[in-house]
Formats: sequence, C-alpha cells, structure tokens
Amino acid sequence: MAASAAGLAFASTDLAPRVLAQSAGKAYPTRLVHWIVGFPPGSTPDTMARLIGQRLSEGLGRPFVIENRSGAGGNIATEAVVYAPADGYTLLLAGANNAINATLYERLNFNFIRDIAPVAGIISFSNVMVVHPSFPARTIPEFIAYAKSNPSKVNMASPGIGTSQHVCGELFKMMTGIDMVHVPYRGLGPALTDLLAGQVQVIFHSAPDAVGYIRAGKLRALAVTGATRLGALPDIPAIGETVSGYRATSWMGVGVPKTTPTEIIEKLNREINAALGDPMLKARLTELSTEPMSMTPDEFEKFVSDETEKWGKVVKFAGIKAE
Repeated sequence: MAASAAGLAFASTDLAPRVLAQSAGKAYPTRLVHWIVGFPPGSTPDTMARLIGQRLSEGLGRPFVIENRSGAGGNIATEAVVYAPADGYTLLLAGANNAINATLYERLNFNFIRDIAPVAGIISFSNVMVVHPSFPARTIPEFIAYAKSNPSKVNMASPGIGTSQHVCGELFKMMTGIDMVHVPYRGLGPALTDLLAGQVQVIFHSAPDAVGYIRAGKLRALAVTGATRLGALPDIPAIGETVSGYRATSWMGVGVPKTTPTEIIEKLNREINAALGDPMLKARLTELSTEPMSMTPDEFEKFVSDETEKWGKVVKFAGIKAE
C-alpha cells in the first residue's frame, strides 16, 4: 500500500511539468511577443517579419512587436534570443546568415543548432547573378569563358564578407573553377552603387531587390541561383541549367530558445503555416519574388542542419574569415 502511494506521488511529480506546459501552450500568448530581427528597418528580413507578425497578431490575439537588433551578421540578435527566457515570448527571425555564421565565426557565445529550437520556415528566395550592361558576357557559359580568359580581372561585389551574396559567388567559383576577385562593401547600397557605375562587374543580388533594376535595364541578369526560374523573371535561366548541381537560396524562418515548451512551438508553427497558406499573403510574397516555405518543426530542423553543413563546406573551401 505504501509502495503504491509512493509510486502515485512519483507519477504526479513527473506529470506536473508536462501538465503545466500543456496548459501554458493552450493559453499562449497572454501578453505581447517580441520578435528579434538582426537587420535594420526597411530590409527584406524586416519586411518579412512585419508581414508575418501582423498575421500572428491577428490569429493569436496579441501584439507581435518587431525589434531590430542589427550587427555582426545577425549574431547580436541570435545571442539575445539564445539567452532569453524559454517561454515563447521572444522569437528570432532566423535565416541563411545563421547557417553561414556557424562556420564563418570561430568564436560565438552560442551554438545556433544546439541553442535555438526551430519553429517554422517562412520564405525562400533566390539571388540573381547580375552584371553591368557593358559587361561582354550575356550568358553563364560566356561569363565562365570570359573569367577563365581573364583571370583576376572580374571583380565580384558583395554587401560584406560572409553574406549570402558573397557565399553564393564563392560556391559559383568553387563549382566552375573560375577566379573572381571578391570586393566586400559595408552593405548592399555601396556595392550596388559601384556596380551601377561599372566599377565592379558582377554581384549576386537578392531577387526581391534586383528585379526593378533588371526591368529598368540598369543591370543585366545572367541567371538565378535557385533550383528553378523565377516567375518574376521567366526568361532568366537558373545557374543549375548550366552548372549541374548548383543551387543557392536565401531563406528565413522562426526560432526560439531551445527549451521552449513543445506545445508553444507547435502552436506557433500552425499559425505561421496558416498565414503562409492565405491567398492574399501568398500573392504578396510572389510580388516580392519570394516563395512560402511551409514546414513542420522537424522538417525545418533538418533543413537548417543541411544548410549549415553545405555553407560550412563553402566557407572552408574559400578560406573565408569573419572581419
């Protein structure tokens, strides 16, 4: 009898945390939620967070407030979330930068895969390989031939060392055997200014920001970096059509501190995927040359792991070091 009582007491103690977590998940959220974005207001990540945050506010009945904490390639924002309470009230806008930074930075105060729990994917989008209109190459084969005939004479601009645009170019170099001189800038604006002026020859530009320049004839698109062509640029081939196996996309998703209750993660995942399935939001994402990336938490976890491994190989091959 005493043993049964002891066993019942143990079971009750064991069940208590799970019951509390389930209760918290059902009630969540009861107050405003902070969504940390590692890039400045007006940037593509900021725009995406505000679009999805508005839908989450409507669906869950509480404000989702966007906080921009720029710096160190998104590491400042990531660290803030890693050390935040694991209660679902602090979210991270995760992205390709996190997968790259895992290898790019030798010392970080966190391990992204270990310390951040994946919640849901949001979007993926291609970069576009664009050149100044005066550049002689009009196709990927012509570009490769020109670069091989003119070693170290093609200058590849990027918004900075280790950015998505930079590593897209390094992957292209790695897979084609060509030589391009990397010219890093402090942000996309200065890099784009010099490309438009013909001071540098090529950049792997984010598709949402590049389409306007291409349509205006200010830049010439050679190819997109994703697996398929873009609806906004149907005549522009994918690099993979010429360079077999090449595929490089940027992406964004949501993460939370690692020990956040599963019930809260699943609730957020359902709401985010519901938002991504809304026809009006899908149309808006298409206008921005992005694609919804609906995933379960487990699917997103595998995706992030694969991306981290892929870009780690590129960073090591190219010998890229953070400034």
